[in-house]
Amino acid sequence: MKDRPVVVQELDNIDYQIIDMLQKNARISAKEISEKVFLSSTAVAARIDRLVQRGIIDGFTVKLNARALGYAIRAFISLELEPKQKNKFYPYIKAVPNVVACHCVTGDFAMLLEVVFKDTTELDQFIGDLQRFGRTRTMICFSSQVEHREIYAQPEEEQE
Repeated sequence: MKDRPVVVQELDNIDYQIIDMLQKNARISAKEISEKVFLSSTAVAARIDRLVQRGIIDGFTVKLNARALGYAIRAFISLELEPKQKNKFYPYIKAVPNVVACHCVTGDFAMLLEVVFKDTTELDQFIGDLQRFGRTRTMICFSSQVEHREIYAQPEEEQE
């Protein structure tokens, strides 16, 4: 994802409605959206294309159930990482399919990773390998009450 400046004032209520519908169901058709926003399918498709071109919509995806796919362990790992190691760490971490998110953060640790593994043995092996970059702190997730929900997008005048 590339950071692009966005002028939110250029979005209207219909854009926000389209964004909301697509976040809830990325497979919704332009025809279905058009029936809800009272525009033609062509106009809706053009608005979606414009939202993609402007970087507001960064992609369309499917949300998978990790547990149903056999990934019973979800963990969050904090990693101390020296800045000079980033050029080796970033390619390494991007190549590990079990890493579902990696964030550069402030505080005592430099990186925060979210990972999924089939069992604790696999997680332990990964942590052992990861520790070549620095000290780690791991938290295994027992349950999630809020997980990767959509971003609340609305016109500025409604945010107050």
